[in-house]
Amino acid sequence: MSHKPQLRIPATYMRGGTSKGVFFRLQDLPAEAQVPGPARDRLLQRVIGSPDPYGKHTDGMGGATSSTSKCVIIGPATRPGHDVDYLYGQVAIEEDFVDWSGNCGNLSTAVGPFAVANGFIDPARIPREGTVEVRVWQANIGKTIVVHVPVSGGQVQETGDFELDGVAFPAAEVVVEFLDPAEEGEDGGSMFPTGNLVDTLEVPGVGTLEATLITAGIPTVFVDAEAIGFTGTELQPAINGDPAILAKLEAIRVAGALRMGLIRTPEEAATRQHTPKVAFVAPPRDYVSSSGKPIAAADIDLNVRAMSMGKLHHAMMGTASVAIATAAAVPGTLVNRAAGGGAREVVRFGHPSGTLRVGASVARVDGQWTVTRAVMSRSARVLMEGHVRVPAA
Repeated sequence: MSHKPQLRIPATYMRGGTSKGVFFRLQDLPAEAQVPGPARDRLLQRVIGSPDPYGKHTDGMGGATSSTSKCVIIGPATRPGHDVDYLYGQVAIEEDFVDWSGNCGNLSTAVGPFAVANGFIDPARIPREGTVEVRVWQANIGKTIVVHVPVSGGQVQETGDFELDGVAFPAAEVVVEFLDPAEEGEDGGSMFPTGNLVDTLEVPGVGTLEATLITAGIPTVFVDAEAIGFTGTELQPAINGDPAILAKLEAIRVAGALRMGLIRTPEEAATRQHTPKVAFVAPPRDYVSSSGKPIAAADIDLNVRAMSMGKLHHAMMGTASVAIATAAAVPGTLVNRAAGGGAREVVRFGHPSGTLRVGASVARVDGQWTVTRAVMSRSARVLMEGHVRVPAA
């Protein structure tokens, strides 16, 4: 019996924010994987090592967590005024699917440096020293992201002294702007898809809960931590090791997805794990982060914990950070309430790995709340570049 050699595909392994993933140029993928469909999904799954019933990704590039089971495809811009198209695939770990329903805000940080280093930006625009603005079309959700890439010696600057909680080592600061980050709802444009700042959810097996449902950054279901038996200072072991707690949080996510119109039946949630997110919020309170660093209540506006692909995230997703900052800026939401109320344009929140500061500009237009811009600082760097090998079958 003859065996075909493995495919050899150019790829770059990158960290962006508190996530990492395998980056591809669209033109480098096999022809059948350059278009959406089963062939693309199968290829990316095999790259990551999914589906893996052992949940380890031993036979792939994935890290067996929601933060490390990711693939990115970068292609030439198809929209005027943009430099590249960015498509993001969240690869399920044990299940057999790739979720294309949303963006990864953390890996958005790495898209700019990747675009500069891989020839997508006119060299005349790249300064010897300074920054270059990369305008990214986020193809999953149809939104614009502007990544301000630091440049040193005419090359992408990756090293520096910017520290990001959730990442062990400092690197160069990359400022990321999410423009008009809210997805339109059925009411014609509100980032609150039900038209309410606070809804009442009937959650089977849990009860009646208040929830803020928002689509800024990524569709997110916010609930009050105390209402579901938490303090908002929990770390991963307290949540991820308890099947009953995970089931409760998934039930809340499903109820929110139904109310937001993202799914028609509860069963559909199993194939839409990336969105919506579910997060619980609480007023500021002292705690010790996962690295052992003390976080003082006086240094934050609120505490937030968010679930990603069925588990508590080790830090905070970039897109969820946009949702947090936006909801915090709108008086009356559960997030704003946890932060002490009132108007604000910047929020600093505590998460399992430390703290994060995010800005959001909101306004009320014709009776509806809108967000024009959200900004945060992250970092990114290349971990490895060359080729990935994938069995031809």
